[in-house]
Amino acid sequence: MNQRKDNYLQVWEIDFIKRENRKRFGHLRDVKKEKEIESEITRMLKKSFSFRFIELDGQTERIGKGGLESSLIGTVAHCKLCKPSNNWLGNFSPKKKIRESGLWLVQHLKANGINEKDKKIILNAIKRTKTLYPQFF
Repeated sequence: MNQRKDNYLQVWEIDFIKRENRKRFGHLRDVKKEKEIESEITRMLKKSFSFRFIELDGQTERIGKGGLESSLIGTVAHCKLCKPSNNWLGNFSPKKKIRESGLWLVQHLKANGINEKDKKIILNAIKRTKTLYPQFF
């Protein structure tokens, strides 16, 4: 939207999970437009990306400051070799942290990278995931 200079970006950036924002700005939403945007994003992702996953038991192992999410993001954010391409859409983000980090998020950019304990958890999860979902490997 920023690349296209679409004014709806201001609405898109509002956190509508918060009740206060829903009450205050809900009238600005164009749900049909949002669905079209989400469909376009989904098409782009399906066409241009491939994904891998590992299965982890329990939410505490996955997300938050103590989870692998933080450590994995920190690892990539601190990687000197990990850079986006020149035509990466994040270069058009209105958020400076996204443009500078090369990652499409702002949480956990300053987190520590994975440690030896994390590596063991990841390797065990990969092994278990390969067993549970051999069709994906």
